[in-house]
Amino acid sequence: MSRRPKFRPEAWLASLALIAICLISLGNVIVRYATDASFAFTEEFSVFFLVLLTFAGAAVAARHNQHIRIELVEHHLPKPMLKLVYLLQWMAGIIVMGITLWYGGMFALEEYQWESLSPGLGLPNWIYVIWLPVMALAIMVRMTQNLVDRLQGKQDGEVIHES
Repeated sequence: MSRRPKFRPEAWLASLALIAICLISLGNVIVRYATDASFAFTEEFSVFFLVLLTFAGAAVAARHNQHIRIELVEHHLPKPMLKLVYLLQWMAGIIVMGITLWYGGMFALEEYQWESLSPGLGLPNWIYVIWLPVMALAIMVRMTQNLVDRLQGKQDGEVIHES
């Protein structure tokens, strides 16, 4: 069975976030070396892009069943029990991401209503925070797609873990 391509919006978003972090950091190092000063915005943007990269990468991993988990139980259970384990794994993930979605959405709404500004650049904070519930929802969708595939027996090939 061939693997599904990973060229999804989350993969592109993660790639762009990583490129942005690298460019911002490189630019800051060059400016600091040349002028003994640094860009004020680099930390604010770098943290934002790092969080975006983390959640986008988590969505890609959720879709391809590559999250860290204890596989020993899966490998030693009879086939009928596997579906129950898959459902329990999915439910645990949905609960965690549902809480993240709810509280992240409430936080973004409050930041918007209070017109909070970021400390470094004075940009509206909700611009940064809105990505938390959006990416939590993306992870939930990808986890559900992965669950459907696993229940139907369509799984990616065995992931090789390096030690």
